Amino acid sequence: MNAAFEIPNGDETITIELTVKEAMALGGGIRFRPESKVALSAKKKVRKVLERKMIPHSDHVHYHSLDV
Repeated sequence: MNAAFEIPNGDETITIELTVKEAMALGGGIRFRPESKVALSAKKKVRKVLERKMIPHSDHVHYHSLDV
């Protein structure tokens, strides 16, 4: 079963600053030493920017709205 879905603002551009090594790890599939965190760092940067774009203000907790 193939369900089609649409990503809101999917054609909008984002800017992510990566090192050359990070770009190589993501774009070229180049593998670095197993203990290297290059690909992990790049993925975290991409995820962080996407989360900010897709779920704005998600990192702000509105304490006044909590029923504690």
